Amino acid sequence: MSIKIITDNKKAKFDYSFVETYEAGIELRGSEVKSARNNQVQLKDSYVAFSGNEAFLMKAHIAEYKSSSYNNHEPERKRKLLLHREELEKIRGKIEQGGLTCIPTKMYFKDGMIKLEIAIARGKKKDDKREDIKKRDVNREIAARLRRSK
Repeated sequence: MSIKIITDNKKAKFDYSFVETYEAGIELRGSEVKSARNNQVQLKDSYVAFSGNEAFLMKAHIAEYKSSSYNNHEPERKRKLLLHREELEKIRGKIEQGGLTCIPTKMYFKDGMIKLEIAIARGKKKDDKREDIKKRDVNREIAARLRRSK
């Protein structure tokens, strides 16, 4: 199993604390796959929405493929996510309880297929973000001191 990361949603890690993650397939057009191979994908501000018994990736930006002619795609169209019914029901149930949302965390190639990691997440408050920044700074300082002492 070879995995090549296309894009990572770093802002999501800062704004949310993840409760649970899932792997979903994504329905893409040919020009979207070509753009993904060129790493022209952005997941910032994107989210997962439910309509009927289906999940969709909303506001994910996949740039137009330059060499594609009239068959090009809309960069921010909604894209269907491919999940098992049990997973869809489980995710929807947790989101409807309140206080949680579903966001994409990363897009990657796995055995030649494009996969999307989605997470059920809880939004962080300002205080939580400050704590994370302090922890990161302390860990960075410890690592620097260890390197200097060697």
